[in-house]
Amino acid sequence: MYPGLAVAEALRREVADRGIGPLELLYVGVRGRIDERIVPAAGLPFRAVSSGQLRVSSPLTFVRNLARLALGSLQALRLLRAQHPAAVFATGGYASVPVGLAARILRRPLVVYLPDVTPGWAVRLLSRLATRMATTSDRALAHLPARKTSVVGYPVRDDFWTADRNSSRAKLGLSAEGHVLLVTGASLGARAINDAIFDALPALLDRAQLLHVTGADDEARAIEHRDALPQPQRARYHVRGYLADMPDAMVAADLAVSRAGASVLGELPAAGLPAILVPGEYEGWTQAPNAEYLQSEGAAVMLRNADLLRLADTVVSLLEDAARLARMREAARRLAHPDAARDLARLVLEAAA
Repeated sequence: MYPGLAVAEALRREVADRGIGPLELLYVGVRGRIDERIVPAAGLPFRAVSSGQLRVSSPLTFVRNLARLALGSLQALRLLRAQHPAAVFATGGYASVPVGLAARILRRPLVVYLPDVTPGWAVRLLSRLATRMATTSDRALAHLPARKTSVVGYPVRDDFWTADRNSSRAKLGLSAEGHVLLVTGASLGARAINDAIFDALPALLDRAQLLHVTGADDEARAIEHRDALPQPQRARYHVRGYLADMPDAMVAADLAVSRAGASVLGELPAAGLPAILVPGEYEGWTQAPNAEYLQSEGAAVMLRNADLLRLADTVVSLLEDAARLARMREAARRLAHPDAARDLARLVLEAAA
């Protein structure tokens, strides 16, 4: 969702700068997901089509999702025939597949962006249909058609480049003094990470303020744990079920604990934030290559789910090693691509032309 929103804003600027408007934007997603709420709030019209993941272990679920994909492709065909877009921009994921298929059936230019280090089945399929492709890291080129793929970095929201550490801390109710640990499992949360944090709260809160983005399902549990703490520690534990102001949170923090979804490849470098990354493991897909990439560049430490018993010790050792944190911060900043959204917007305009 967020790469799409960043590119949409960059498209607005490019069209205005070139004087080639008007520009109409439409975001197409899947009903019932978080983008149905966030995208309209960002000023983009939202339309939904059906889709479903095909890498599943249950044959019955596979058949149901295949039917959803077929229905979504018909819905996307009707939608694109009515809208007649100059170009379609897809950011991967199963929600992109129906619209990508419809775009090529109708011979509309299709620009596909791979945010991760390695593609899932959706991007592998769409790469065969794409007019142009782009990706975050040159490591992904081994999995993509080189002749039509550009490495542009990961597009992040403008707030990542303008947020200020002190004002971000004040906005989030954090003290200007001392370390801040940010824990997030992305918008939906991560139960395994949350459980490890709950078990280690006293040790962590003795050394840092904790901003914990739990996901909606675990917010109540986190509040119960917070209420059981002694008052000094309770005041240092900040619980949010969901946080839209992630740029402020990352700029305010000294260290993050996070899943390793594609956003870490752009947002951690933009904020210059060292991280402990715990890659999610899903049916037929893992976030490990993203974490391994940032670890190999010196910007992060990777822990598997099976290693979460070591999470608290790893956090404490990093917070107590100022020199290592500084090196990780600089390594992260070297990976930042401030022009990624602009470069992707230009690719879309070139395809449209």
